[in-house]
Amino acid sequence: MKYMEPRLEQLLRELAPQVEGPAAGLALLATLDTDSRVAAHHRLAAARTHLFEKAGELEAAVHHYRVAADRTTSTPERNYLMIRAAKLAGI
Repeated sequence: MKYMEPRLEQLLRELAPQVEGPAAGLALLATLDTDSRVAAHHRLAAARTHLFEKAGELEAAVHHYRVAADRTTSTPERNYLMIRAAKLAGI
């Protein structure tokens, strides 16, 4: 699992400036959906949440917060993601 960490970090660094906007970032993330090493990783779903929020697509952001929460094995991280989803959903 360590082999996927540097790739995700690199991707997130590239996304950080979002020069072309959230849609471009989401398109870039979509290219990883076929990579079995990262497709089911919680950080990929978590990266999407930020971009969906920036794009104003709150329902999609909430969905991906929940996906990320379901995929992580860290209880504190799961709790954080579920709280963010609830706040965004207005619960």
